[in-house]
Amino acid sequence: MSIVDVDSVVRLIELAKDEDLGAGDLSTGLMADPDAPASFRLIAKQPGVFAGREIAPAILRAYDAATQINWTHWGCDGRAIRVVPVTTGAAGGDIQLAAQVIGSVPAELATIRGPLGAILSAERVLLNFLQRLCGVATLTKTFVDAVAGTGAAIFDTRKTTPGWRKLEKYAVRCGGGCNHREGLFDAVLLKDNHLAGVETPQLAAIVFEMLNRRDAAGAKPTFVEVEADTLAQVEELLKVVGLDAILLDNFSLDDLRKAVALRDDLGLRGKVSLEASGGITLQNVRAVAETGVERISVGAITHSATALDLSMERI
Repeated sequence: MSIVDVDSVVRLIELAKDEDLGAGDLSTGLMADPDAPASFRLIAKQPGVFAGREIAPAILRAYDAATQINWTHWGCDGRAIRVVPVTTGAAGGDIQLAAQVIGSVPAELATIRGPLGAILSAERVLLNFLQRLCGVATLTKTFVDAVAGTGAAIFDTRKTTPGWRKLEKYAVRCGGGCNHREGLFDAVLLKDNHLAGVETPQLAAIVFEMLNRRDAAGAKPTFVEVEADTLAQVEELLKVVGLDAILLDNFSLDDLRKAVALRDDLGLRGKVSLEASGGITLQNVRAVAETGVERISVGAITHSATALDLSMERI
């Protein structure tokens, strides 16, 4: 299913349009011929990773079905956008002045054609969507590149903008990241608050009992994961049959390595995945990946991504 066919995305486009357009575009309404054909360039003013090829046409159609968008090779989901710097320099006598960056040539992502008024009305909403999605994809790719070659994958979390989860997780995929559970409904993740008050020696038995309730209820989660705060808890959880992953919350690098060794010594590599979470930054993510964990969840790729600088220019 295309992302634009998801009900929540359709509603989000309509909400954004209604929020911005209201009863009508007062500025465009003053133009002599708002129905005149017009063309615009969609450009990126800074480098990054593109995301939003599927969503852009749907946004434009929400304003006028006649509006068309034609993509360049840059306007491809997951493609790295390159912006060419413009430099200047001069030589005076025996002194060579170093070249200085004075600007850049933006990358053209697409050409948009349609009724002038409709495009002007859609402009800000279109850019809001694309800038946000490109920002998430770009930050995700930065983390993915940082762990390249380690065998660890970068996962998102549920720390998403309300109403934007489908789109932000789509952008994570565009950036080369992986999606964790979609919500509370599709996977089991027992965290510390679910298990508050459970003593470590009883942890395996309690978790096993909880998972039996899942089977009785007929639930079929995509995966089952339990959070551990200590190595002793990891040791107990490795006794539970049916776990797909253990979440290692705020573990030190040394404890991450010890958790991997505990799992591997039991012959459970490939059967139980280990996921590092908490305090993950670009500065430490490589070191975390090199401990041997298979998964690293990073809330920042959705909750702290900076929008990419995009613009539209009439041609």
